[in-house]
Amino acid sequence: MRKLKLDELNRLDIEEFKAQEKLPVVAVLDNVRSMHNIGSIFRTADGFALEKIFLCGITAQPPHREIEKTALGATQSVDWVHYATTIEAIADLRQLNYEIVAIEQAEKSTMLNTFKPDATKKYALIFGNEVDGVSDEVMNNIDECIEIPQFGTKHSFNIVISAGIVFWDFFAKLRL
Repeated sequence: MRKLKLDELNRLDIEEFKAQEKLPVVAVLDNVRSMHNIGSIFRTADGFALEKIFLCGITAQPPHREIEKTALGATQSVDWVHYATTIEAIADLRQLNYEIVAIEQAEKSTMLNTFKPDATKKYALIFGNEVDGVSDEVMNNIDECIEIPQFGTKHSFNIVISAGIVFWDFFAKLRL
């Protein structure tokens, strides 16, 4: 089997990407510390054609060399906005009729494999800080909580892995 060369992948250019219909999902990063994680989430959001990324609190913003290391240019294709706090972002997202969903381990969370996104809704998926997760203040302002089932000895996935799993799940359930 022969691997495809980059010019055989028929990828969209930035203008085509921006013009295409997006998955009705935005990613909200709640005080994410690692610029490599931020860049990787940009790249993953590009791969699944998310609408936008909301960078909140201490989450770094492009342009930055450390973000670009892993974003590989996705900061130019994926729209983004920065908010001083995640609560402010949630308030604006509610005005735009987004369902506010934390990706977190919590009481009464819904396991990702059983969650069924409604194709008539738009979703804001909140991913938390690498150490503390989604803040308690934010957890008190969500509509739903989704948890990724895990079967090993560790207590959590890396934020980028979590984002990839959840973005794929929403894409598969809403588009495939």
